[in-house]
Amino acid sequence: MVEEKLKSRKDKYRPFFFAIKEANVDNFIRTLPGGYNIEMNQESRNISLGHKQLLSIALAILANPKILILNEATSSVDTHLELLIQKAMKRLMKGRNSFVIARCLSTIQEADKILVLKDGQIIEQGNHESLL
Repeated sequence: MVEEKLKSRKDKYRPFFFAIKEANVDNFIRTLPGGYNIEMNQESRNISLGHKQLLSIALAILANPKILILNEATSSVDTHLELLIQKAMKRLMKGRNSFVIARCLSTIQEADKILVLKDGQIIEQGNHESLL
């Protein structure tokens, strides 16, 4: 039902489908019982943390903000989902000022500037290469 409505109003929902695909979550949604017809909320227990993160990235793409503040998007996920999340984040951050709180180096590898904090103080700064 929902998918039929979305398809019948293709132009109106084009940004929605774009965001879903950019966030690498379209295939996952299609595998759910009912696909796009499923109801989801914050408490949905049948959805992994990684897929919830991908859905959140899709919502952020749809919102199209100028500035992003993100907190370690790849914690507590398997390797496959981590890769999907990193690709989606790269698309999300393109052309935007982004502040990423990260504990995993792979999350910030392509950052223009990295600030290293210890006890609330900046102890180092630079790009990935200069900090290694």
